[in-house]
Amino acid sequence: QVQLVESGGGLVQSGGSLRLSCAASGRTFVSYTMGWFRQAPGKERQFVAGISWTGGSIYYSDSVKGRFTFSRDNAKKTVFLQMNSLKPEDTAVYYCAATPGAVVGRNSYDYDYWGQGTQVTVSS
Repeated sequence: QVQLVESGGGLVQSGGSLRLSCAASGRTFVSYTMGWFRQAPGKERQFVAGISWTGGSIYYSDSVKGRFTFSRDNAKKTVFLQMNSLKPEDTAVYYCAATPGAVVGRNSYDYDYWGQGTQVTVSS
């Protein structure tokens, strides 16, 4: 069982930066694949980024590639999403997700555990 708690969301102007954190509980965190998803009002939850348990494989959606950086610190049981050059279309609730599977999936159903979400709002 893994519990996830996100933090770091907030209001930022277009072009600004935010760093999201997701702290996990559970002894097996180090072997979990992790992901970030986001959901804007009236839209489906969409994949943002995923990272393998070693951190050696990282994938991004085309919409954030080159602007967001996903990293993990297994010793601290925490993953991070550094978001730069933010745009108004990045506004959404951001969710951290985890799965014991080895494949870095891009779909919500690929992940078993979810955080409560943190709001990111980018003003124009």
